[in-house]
Amino acid sequence: MPEHTSAATTVAAADLPTLAGKHLGHSAWHHVNQEQVNLFADATGDHQWIHVDPVRASAGPFGGTIAHGYLTLSMAVALLDDILAVDGVAQVVNYGIEKVRFPAPVPVGSDIRMGAQCTSVTEVRGGYQVGLGLTFEREGQDKPVCVAEILFRYYLNS
Repeated sequence: MPEHTSAATTVAAADLPTLAGKHLGHSAWHHVNQEQVNLFADATGDHQWIHVDPVRASAGPFGGTIAHGYLTLSMAVALLDDILAVDGVAQVVNYGIEKVRFPAPVPVGSDIRMGAQCTSVTEVRGGYQVGLGLTFEREGQDKPVCVAEILFRYYLNS
């Protein structure tokens, strides 16, 4: 697996507006394995053979099993911890997704990481809403595997 070469940027909650328009960095690489894909299939009920049947998938369009697109997207919260830490926050809420695309598959056995761009910061009651442009990439491939625009709300300590 590739070396982790980035460290989380730490900011005070009051300084979140200074991040608007800035690239925040990349997460560590994460290895995607079949057990993780199977557990996600169990959790979601999505047992499509391209995800959970290595024998059948070996003759399929991707030459093996692939991770669910939503499994990749669901890693955003954990991978964001590698990129951004915010001090002085009482609570962080995943507020939603503006847009998401899965331009390329994630074959099981791949290493992926996520890059984050702060696209917007707006004041909301009790804190800030932060828009993030996320790009998930697979090691050794130029085309991203997931591109998403998401919103988090950071509520300040009183």
